[in-house]
Amino acid sequence: MLLSELCYKKIDRELAKYPADQRQSAVMAALAHAQVELGWLAPETMQEIADYIGMPAIAVQEVATFYNMYNVKPVGTHKISVCTNLPCALSGGVNAAKRLQDKLGIGFRDTTADGKFTLVEGECMGACGDAPVMIVNNHRMCSFMSDAKIDALVEELSK
Repeated sequence: MLLSELCYKKIDRELAKYPADQRQSAVMAALAHAQVELGWLAPETMQEIADYIGMPAIAVQEVATFYNMYNVKPVGTHKISVCTNLPCALSGGVNAAKRLQDKLGIGFRDTTADGKFTLVEGECMGACGDAPVMIVNNHRMCSFMSDAKIDALVEELSK
């Protein structure tokens, strides 16, 4: 068993929200809980979730690989998603991404040698007016990311 008893309790709370014949509706939440606990979703983790929910493993994998908030390979301690959709790109998103790439010495979908940072392109984060926008570890949104704010963020997360 890869997931802890506490993680299964969280998944059970999600499953309780749906009728018994609709257990698959909790798959996104189950994947999120597993990822918080393990850091990423290995094939064995997705299989375990599929078995627990009672759905085909390929269906769980399809969900995990469709949405970019799920990590299907190991990532750094801090995954930074940079919005590069058109509104953000036109408002400094491309420059912000370049600043991060230069500062961290990595490209998109790469992880720093020390394992602290992974950089990914993100799709629309729903804050086009706050561009450029970044999300750290799928939970912390950072808006109006100037060079100074990017430098401060990297310094803060490096500690």
